Parts: sequence; C-alpha cells; structure tokens
Amino acid sequence: MRILIVEDDREAAAYLAKALKEAGHVVDQAADGEEGYALAASSDYDVLVIDRMLPRRDGLSVVSALRKDGNHTPVLILSALGQVDDRVTGLRAGGDDYLPKPYAFSELLARVEALGRRPRQAGLETSYKVGDLTLDRLSHTVERAGKEIPLQPREFKLLEYLMQNAGQVVTRTMLLENVWEYHFDPQTNVIDVHISRLRSKIDKDFDRPLLHTIRGAGYSIRDLAR
Repeated sequence: MRILIVEDDREAAAYLAKALKEAGHVVDQAADGEEGYALAASSDYDVLVIDRMLPRRDGLSVVSALRKDGNHTPVLILSALGQVDDRVTGLRAGGDDYLPKPYAFSELLARVEALGRRPRQAGLETSYKVGDLTLDRLSHTVERAGKEIPLQPREFKLLEYLMQNAGQVVTRTMLLENVWEYHFDPQTNVIDVHISRLRSKIDKDFDRPLLHTIRGAGYSIRDLAR
C-alpha cells in the first residue's frame, strides 16, 4: 500500500515510516497540516495516518477539508488525546479510525492494513441488486419484489456491505472492521444478532433466501436460483 504519514514529531515520523516500509509499504511524509493536505489532495494514497496536533493546520481540519473535497481515502488519526469524547470528535470529523498515543506498532499496522482493505466510498455504485432485492444508497431505501423493507441504520449498513460483496464470502472480521468500524472481539454475538434481524426482514416472507451462512467462514448474499 501507499501510505502518507502527517506527523510533526520528526523522530516519531521517521520511526513509523521505517517500520511501515519494513512491512512492505510505500511511505511518504509531511511535517505539518498544510503540507499533509496538499500531498493528500494531489496524490493517490491507500491510507492516511494523520496526527491530530499539527503546526500550520491541525489534523482534524485536514481530514474535514479532504472529506469536503470528496476525498474518501481512509484516515487513521493519531493523538495523545485518548478520551472517549476525543475519539468521537475525531471520527465525526471524518476519520475512519482513531489510535491514542502511545501505541504499539503492531496495533497500528493491523489498523492501517484493515483500513487499506476497505472499499473506497468514492466511485461506489449508488444502488445494488441481488435477485429481486434492491438497495438504493441515495434514497436509503431497500425493496424486495417491489415491497419496501424498513431497516435500522446498522442493518442498512450491514446489508449495503454484503451487497457490495455479493456472491463472495464475507468473514466476521470483515464485518466488524467495515460495518462496525471498531475492533471488537471476533467472538462477540453482535454480528449474529444483526444477521438474524436482517434475515428476518429480507428473507422470511419471500420464496427463497438470499442471505446465506457459510459454515466456518462467514456470510454471503447471493441468488442461488440464478
């Protein structure tokens, strides 16, 4: 992956860049918010690692500006501010993940690589169709066989991700990283609960199931009648 680090602590930035390069990634660096914004806006990166406290332009301002520009490159925010309210503020500013300092490099690497596996929002289809099930991202509606199906926000996001990967097996880890956007215990039953609720809404009253459990692997949405 190609990664941009925006960090004003030169020693910390150099260490991080070296470690990421040793892990097989291509790394660029910026020492302040203005330089970081210019590089992120003009180049194609897979992941941005941005410190929250930066000279010339703070990290949250950089992230917000990129999002307003339509730049959806995944962002990991680094910060010495690690309280819940601080993390919420960072995520609401447009960050995809938030890692308090000090951090273990192994955790940072895992989070960066998880962000790099996410599908880019920019350029995604505005609607998806599997069999007689359709999802419209713009109107935030779901229909099956012409019947509108009301979903809760998390159920909609879960279905959207499954339909983005229609015909493929989606693992529990992929769902945790891409739908919940946090790193829960993979054994948590939150996925089972939401899958069960979603299945009862999109499959229960119809002639054939579309949402399938792949034993020992994960889940897949597909029309087996085709």
